[in-house]
Amino acid sequence: MLRGMPTPDPGGPGAPSSSLASPAAADPNVVQAVQVARLYYQQGLTTDAIARELGLSRPRVSRLLTLARRTGLVEIRIHDPQEHPQHLEAALRERWPALKPQVIGLPANAPQDTRMERVAQAAAHWLGTHLRARMTVGIAWGNTLDAVSQALMPRPLADTQFVQLNGSASAYEFNSGFVTDTVLRFARAFGGRAHLFPVPTFFDDPHTKQAMWRERSVGHITTLQAQADMLVFSVGSFTAATPSHVHTAGYLDDQDLTDLAAQGVTGDIATVFFRADGSSRGIHLNDRASGPDLNFVREHPSTVCIVADPGKASALHAALQGQLARTLIVDEMTARAVLELS
Repeated sequence: MLRGMPTPDPGGPGAPSSSLASPAAADPNVVQAVQVARLYYQQGLTTDAIARELGLSRPRVSRLLTLARRTGLVEIRIHDPQEHPQHLEAALRERWPALKPQVIGLPANAPQDTRMERVAQAAAHWLGTHLRARMTVGIAWGNTLDAVSQALMPRPLADTQFVQLNGSASAYEFNSGFVTDTVLRFARAFGGRAHLFPVPTFFDDPHTKQAMWRERSVGHITTLQAQADMLVFSVGSFTAATPSHVHTAGYLDDQDLTDLAAQGVTGDIATVFFRADGSSRGIHLNDRASGPDLNFVREHPSTVCIVADPGKASALHAALQGQLARTLIVDEMTARAVLELS
């Protein structure tokens, strides 16, 4: 309902209230006020047009409209679109009491690129006000974090470090620089240092991963990850409006996708997969994944999940069910879709 429009009743939008006492209904002023209110609120006539039609003066019409509002013949309800995110935030907190949500209001018909841009700007602002000097921040890569990295405003912080949470080494990444650019933008925005993770996103053999983790160069990165003061990520989803980067850049083959579907996988965080209840135990691909164990994510005191895609609602709902996020920055439509799943 538009701002300033009256509450609808069976008589139509802005109809005068029909619950009048008999004596009032017989009052000529009340009868005329109802007539004027119908012409003004239901038919959209101006006060000039009403005055001409009824043979009244404009001041008389204005007084009758005031009478209609003052006596309850017309009830006006204001729907403030800025309240919608607040209601959704309250609903998210009620459903997941440990969650700190920030819902970004958008027009209902906002295209996906606008949704991503607005949420990325909000997340960049949030990070700009919450990061502190000498923090180590774990960054998962993907389309959402890439958008956030491009929205960051420079704010130098002493001795900040940004460490990549999951590997990306592949021929595609060497040519595109997609992941490297994301992490470097974070470091440059805050005058910090970037620590890239030079391992494959997925290993072919779990034993190869275990051997790599014993290398000192890799151990330095995994130690920084374990010491991170904050983890920042989105959720990956097979049903996203903008397909997750890991799903489109050749990191997964057909057999991988078949196995994930057979194991009931709903989404991933930093290329570590989980089911609809947030569980990840027994998902075979996770043994070969380079991202952090989800128990580490679940127990971390400062995790920030950023989502700007209603197509990720199921994956986000699963992550929240699994208590995999403490702070959530999300658009209004996605937040509503997640609540509907609950």
